[in-house]
Amino acid sequence: MEVYTVKVGEAEPAQGERPSAGPVYRCIYAKDGLMEVPEGFESPWDLFRKSVKRNPQNRMLGHREIIVEKVGGYVWQTYEDVYNKSILLGSAIRACGAVPGSCGIYGANCPEWIITMEACNSQGFCYVPLYDTLGAHAIEFIINHAEVSIAFVQQNKIQSMLSCLSNCTKYLRTLVSFGKVTGQEKMEAEQVGVSCYSWDEFISMGSETYEFPQKGKSDICTIMYTSGTTGDPKGVLLSNEAIMAAIFTIEHLLLETDKVVTELDTYFSFLPLAHIFDQIIETYFIFKGGSIGFWRGDIRYLMEDIQELQPTIFCGVPRVFDRIYTGITTKISMGGPLRKKLFEYAYEYKLNNMKKGLKQDKAAPFFDKLVFNKIRQGLGGRVRMMLSGAAPLPKHIEEFLRVSSCSVLLQGYGLTESCAGCLTSVANEFSMSGTVGIPVTTIEARLEAVPDMGYDALSDTPRGEICLRGKTLFSGYHKRPDLTDEVLKDGWFHTGDIGEWLPSGAMKIIDRKKNIFKLSQGEYIAVENLESVYSRSSLVASIWVYGNSFESFLVAVVVPDDIALEKWASTCGIAGDFKSLCKNPKANKYILDELNNIGRHNNLRGFEILKAVHLDPNPFDIGRDLITPTFKLKRPQLLKFYKDFIDELYRRAKGAKA
Repeated sequence: MEVYTVKVGEAEPAQGERPSAGPVYRCIYAKDGLMEVPEGFESPWDLFRKSVKRNPQNRMLGHREIIVEKVGGYVWQTYEDVYNKSILLGSAIRACGAVPGSCGIYGANCPEWIITMEACNSQGFCYVPLYDTLGAHAIEFIINHAEVSIAFVQQNKIQSMLSCLSNCTKYLRTLVSFGKVTGQEKMEAEQVGVSCYSWDEFISMGSETYEFPQKGKSDICTIMYTSGTTGDPKGVLLSNEAIMAAIFTIEHLLLETDKVVTELDTYFSFLPLAHIFDQIIETYFIFKGGSIGFWRGDIRYLMEDIQELQPTIFCGVPRVFDRIYTGITTKISMGGPLRKKLFEYAYEYKLNNMKKGLKQDKAAPFFDKLVFNKIRQGLGGRVRMMLSGAAPLPKHIEEFLRVSSCSVLLQGYGLTESCAGCLTSVANEFSMSGTVGIPVTTIEARLEAVPDMGYDALSDTPRGEICLRGKTLFSGYHKRPDLTDEVLKDGWFHTGDIGEWLPSGAMKIIDRKKNIFKLSQGEYIAVENLESVYSRSSLVASIWVYGNSFESFLVAVVVPDDIALEKWASTCGIAGDFKSLCKNPKANKYILDELNNIGRHNNLRGFEILKAVHLDPNPFDIGRDLITPTFKLKRPQLLKFYKDFIDELYRRAKGAKA
């Protein structure tokens, strides 16, 4: 078996209150030292500027044109077009009196988002993404905390921005719409001392005679606020060097393991640009001269946009890939016994060849054309690489897509604090399925023991908190040195995630340090691990497991998969729609029994088995403040929202026990 990491530092025994730490590792592609940002690159503006010189007429940013409520094909702006607009916009930012500082960007993915980002880069302005999925309070907090003086806002977000504008005027002086503004909107903004412009109006204030201020690698490029599960968001400071290092390590790893992106590649932009994952990938595409096509912003037409764009690179989060997987498997099951049998045979044949070490495009070329090409066509017909991040991808979904999508699938791990990917699987290395791979070439990693949870970084199977150091780490939390000191210790960033080193050098995420609690009998519960196990059930769309130190057992709130539950009901002759089924005691018992069967099959301990569940037909959503924009559960908010149901579950379970 090939090993993909090298040891570059020794383990450290426990000292006083400091737990033991395992050896320090790098990936084999950085065995002689962490990768450095090349000379001649001081900020991300240099990535764009040099790409424009190489590819002035290449298609850069594309969007679908809407004419009289009918959607057309993609309309493109070239690299030269975008460069010229960025220059004018950057000049206009200075002309309106903004001082070098923070520039807010509030809206969904679109060409104007990227143009604004590049305009800020040209002038050395720090830009601050404002999540379009966050509520007014968070927007107010970020604008004031980051001292945003000018904000660029999606046209349909202007009204929500105006509703909180009076609370944001300590620093904010200028609003610019990505589209048009009405006279009424201008007047409302001006009443609180804020100037308001349309996109065309503001860009016309720029000058083609410009000066670029000097920029340095250590300058802060962006403040990215993380959607915390509790409290106010934290502003993650990312330097020019960290952003550029993230770009160059992608290039380095693809050069070593697969194929780098070229000007012929096309990227489908739908993951939020306000999150670091998508922003880094799009910046890499810009550096390479590739094309970026934006979705319409409506999930109903996502696959239609993909079909029109025909991307070669596709990024997603597990929830997106789960939907793709469910859609494909549903069609296969409805295709008749003969087609299903053929698919199963082709799948097993290709899977076995991939396990033997064959690359995905060499493992079964005949079946790729005969059987799997339909799946490839469903993603536009040209996808050659899919990337998954933000959360662990369930192993069965990863395996399925590796085999059937006719493309390379890479799973990675990263945080805003690590400038997106700090670990990544190796292309066409099937043994890395179920892992997040090896450190990137700008990062060193080690595990630190977590005695309270029973994780030992020095055991034969090293497990512990993942700690990182290297070139792509953040510079701290904005105005929060106390929070910075909590996670940055002796040069190591403590991620809060629990990992396990595998013999190949790959890392497997197994738990989360913070989400642990004791039951009344003193047993520790690692709740995210349990939710991961129970989520393997096809009956579950979402699950929140709850327990506390005053109770001896666990309960859960489950959002069932509507198709799976209705199929079961039909088989059992139980009438009713999805909402009524969620209230049906038989359905409740069926789902509870199925979950606990999965728990026992995965060797969960007795106190980790659920005693009762509440079924909710409504998905956990941002509107009710139950999840973050990256779909992480907000546990305190969930408890507050479902408290009456939780209390009833405990009463019911105790009554049954008695």
